[in-house]
Amino acid sequence: MTTSRPMRGVAALAAGTLLWGLSAAPASADTVRDGQWALVNYDAQRAVWPISQGDGVTVAVIDSGVFPDHQDLTGQVLPGADFSGEQTDGRKDTLGHGTEIASLIAGHGHGDQAGVIGLAPKAKILPIRVALDGSGSVGTGGETKVAEAIRYALSRGAGVINMSISSAALMNSAETRAAINEAINKDVVLVGGTGNQGNHDAPVTYPAAFPGVVAVGAIDQRGMLWDKSNRGPELTLAAPGVGIYGASNESVTSYGNGTGTSASTAYVSAIAALIRSKYPNLSAGQVINRMIKSAVAPPDGSKVPNNSYGYGIASPSKALAPNPAVDNGPKENPLLGRAESQGGDDAASSSAAPSAGASKGSGQEQAAPEKKDSGSGSMAVYAAIGVVALLVIGGVVLLVVRRGRGSGGSGGPGGSGGPGGYVPPGGQPPYGAGGQQYQQGQSPAGGGQPPQYYQQQPPASENPYR
Repeated sequence: MTTSRPMRGVAALAAGTLLWGLSAAPASADTVRDGQWALVNYDAQRAVWPISQGDGVTVAVIDSGVFPDHQDLTGQVLPGADFSGEQTDGRKDTLGHGTEIASLIAGHGHGDQAGVIGLAPKAKILPIRVALDGSGSVGTGGETKVAEAIRYALSRGAGVINMSISSAALMNSAETRAAINEAINKDVVLVGGTGNQGNHDAPVTYPAAFPGVVAVGAIDQRGMLWDKSNRGPELTLAAPGVGIYGASNESVTSYGNGTGTSASTAYVSAIAALIRSKYPNLSAGQVINRMIKSAVAPPDGSKVPNNSYGYGIASPSKALAPNPAVDNGPKENPLLGRAESQGGDDAASSSAAPSAGASKGSGQEQAAPEKKDSGSGSMAVYAAIGVVALLVIGGVVLLVVRRGRGSGGSGGPGGSGGPGGYVPPGGQPPYGAGGQQYQQGQSPAGGGQPPQYYQQQPPASENPYR
């Protein structure tokens, strides 16, 4: 057993930073593998990697740099660039954040069932280091460097850009906005985290809030939104972000465990890489549409799209499944028409997912999530009165029913209809199987065997998604 060193802690909130909070507890490499619950819930071994592993796709990681010598990242990290003011090629990481993000995207593990495997283990990482302070904030003046980093990623042919960073200064940065638009016009998938401010009033942070960027929130192992994940109408998808193991920059054998939308951003970037590898002729807009239209409904039963889950939980296997309606549809980015929020309520939008038949046309932006109206117009007042009335009536009916049934009714707390746990329809993982399957021992598409995650899948009783 390989003994790891503790991962360095990084503050998560200063100046709008997006870095996830890290525990200082050490973790051994085999414990890390066993703890990668996201891969179990995604059923990566059987439902994802036989179809795609991200071959041939470069994912740019704009972050604190990447430590390339970690045992789970050797050979995965390309020479990149450094816009922090130091003369490196991006393969230096003093914070550790970029290293962990890279490992969630393209880690390959090591030895016998040990270490971190990324969701797209054959993708390559292009490290682009930007000026981050000790808390991980881009900071004032850093917005110029983020724009330069995006343009560098374009010059190196990145198909996906992961931005697990944020700064309040980016919101008003015309240069960053222009670089984002340039990346969209050059057919690149941009992914950013919503932020970790931790309350319902905290809006989606920038650069994730820019139109055209896939904004990602964090969920836990049950599929429930992490309570500190920022919300708003720009939110596109949710993905695993709670209790996530990643590689550390402390040594070639060190690991840490963290929580935040940075991790969920990495998983969605990996899904985009999987799609771009399997379907190289699809545009970035079609890749995004695949992820949106294959997203799984939230376990709380809320209507999507909404301010908490966006279009739902990202599913790699479902996103990889055949979808001719999307693939033969428009190539434009479906998120360009969305409104930017000044703060988010949590009401569900009545709009449907971006239409596969929608397009920009001549100067018209493609349909996207509608901005939620937080005003106090007459319709909102009437609706609120109606809701209150229904709640009162419903409470009376429920009281009568409970009195009639007594305390042993099956619908009470702890019963099958209660809040004790989430069992998705059909017993399927909420963001697991749904794509092409393969039989045990069968070679996956593209040749070679998929990375081994477990010697055998965990028993159904140990997985709440089964």
